[in-house]
Amino acid sequence: MTPPYSGHRNRMAVLTLAILLLAPSVLGHVAVWHKGMYCLNGTIPGVDDPDNNAPVSPLFNLSREDWWMHHVNKCDEFPPDDGDFLELPAGGSFVTELAVNRAFTSLSYNGTRTGTFIDGQEHLGLGETDEGKSAEGCITEMNIHTMNESMAAGTAFAISYNSDIKEVTPENLVVFTVLYHTPWHRVAEYKVPDLPECPSGGCHCAWGWVANGCGMPNMYMQPLRCKVVGQTGSKEVAPGKPPVWCEDDPSRCVSGPKQMVFWHQLEGNNVDVSGFDLSGRARSPAYNNKMGFSEGAQTDIFLDNDSATPTFITPGPSSTPPGFSEPAFTSGPGSNGSEPTFTSGPGANGVRDISGFLSLVTTVVSCATLQLSCIYLYLI
Repeated sequence: MTPPYSGHRNRMAVLTLAILLLAPSVLGHVAVWHKGMYCLNGTIPGVDDPDNNAPVSPLFNLSREDWWMHHVNKCDEFPPDDGDFLELPAGGSFVTELAVNRAFTSLSYNGTRTGTFIDGQEHLGLGETDEGKSAEGCITEMNIHTMNESMAAGTAFAISYNSDIKEVTPENLVVFTVLYHTPWHRVAEYKVPDLPECPSGGCHCAWGWVANGCGMPNMYMQPLRCKVVGQTGSKEVAPGKPPVWCEDDPSRCVSGPKQMVFWHQLEGNNVDVSGFDLSGRARSPAYNNKMGFSEGAQTDIFLDNDSATPTFITPGPSSTPPGFSEPAFTSGPGSNGSEPTFTSGPGANGVRDISGFLSLVTTVVSCATLQLSCIYLYLI
């Protein structure tokens, strides 16, 4: 009897299947990557997936329970390892990576598959040429919902002074930093205001962005465990208010602390926009001045002086030096930082049995034509 995958044709079929499985990961959407994130290893218990793309699935037309903290695929049920935090240097900056898949970050394959852009590639002239663009001029090769870097909607981090993720609410999750014209490059540096000390168990943060046209009006929300380090501030963060569209009337902009943008869901939305922006395109709320967000550290989010006690928190091993232009590479999931290997199966010729691997694969597919947020396809 011919063993599975022993013939040339069968090996080619396996290779083709592998390529098809990887395609959604390469062409998918974007997440922020750091040791302090939830579901870094994926959403299958006991599996450390170097090609994880679970956090990148967009959120659209979902119930409050499902979109909040990316619960739709249980990402919020896979916290980071003990001691791993996104460290926020008060008054400084921190570096993260934006990518369509963990494989294209320094947190996988020993950083050997990283590139300038979020898909591990270089893309010379991206946004200035027709490379990777649709007939309408939208960049579709990476699904970043923009025509060029200047039109990239902007991304943001928010913080909640709660160690228990279940205690985080829209009101106590306040945007503290915004980076205009992202997502674009893989390496992204965010500035931090003089945040006060977190509780002993740390804080919770969330990263988000909203698609700027060029496809479905998705939003993204991703949880991380975080803590403030360095010389902490003397003012507590005040509760946030929903942001308001104010591009055409700056007097309408919400001053002070603001919530994240929650939009185009079945329930729990805090933003409602309609009509066209000043460029003539359909309005899309974003982390930029159209919604009253300034770039960089949000310095207007605090209560009065002396509402918090300043102290000094020594940065830990997961800290990124302020102003560091490139994250230090960390070992990948294989032994000694090498790529993971699959053990040989019972087939002849030492052919590796990948059936166990395939049974654990979860592929997230964005279905723009079906107007669905995502479909989870389990290959068993």
